[in-house]
Amino acid sequence: MMMGTFPPTADKWAMSFHYPNFYNDMWRIYGRVFFDDAEYFRVGDEKRFNPEHIRDFMFERGIASCPTVKQAIRETGNASDKNLTVVTPVDLDNTLLQVPKVKTLFTTGGKATEVLLGLLDEPIAKSKYPKTNDSMNYPYKWQSASDKEADVNNLTLYRLPSTSRAYPLSLDKKVAAYKAFFKKMGKL
Repeated sequence: MMMGTFPPTADKWAMSFHYPNFYNDMWRIYGRVFFDDAEYFRVGDEKRFNPEHIRDFMFERGIASCPTVKQAIRETGNASDKNLTVVTPVDLDNTLLQVPKVKTLFTTGGKATEVLLGLLDEPIAKSKYPKTNDSMNYPYKWQSASDKEADVNNLTLYRLPSTSRAYPLSLDKKVAAYKAFFKKMGKL
């Protein structure tokens, strides 16, 4: 399951779906990784992507997507996670019940990784957080007292590079990182 942080303000949306900002490279990366075409999910020459096409593709490949933040304040009004104040993190109990076959969570940057690690019962020192392109066991435990059927004690957390153009890594290197990850996950 792909987990970013929180969408930009609505005025920056080019579609009503995950990673809605046309200037974020997420869907260009997916296009290159899976179809060798950065424009694969784009709608013609328009500055937007096709959310139905993306949704169908993700269902077909078995890739879920969920933000790590349910409610936030963007202190500067831009899409940068640097000035994002998390008000309410994801309800991971509820999310995992909706996708009970998930074994791997992958974050698309440092802030999403930080939020997910903040949900663990036992805090992990920042020095132990996975670096970009690394993984770790994710020992999540159900937060509610009721019995749960799904086993969440065998999750793995991968940290992939941010797809923001502000992240100082070339598109080619981001594509290579995501491609290596999806090969390892058996999605390619």
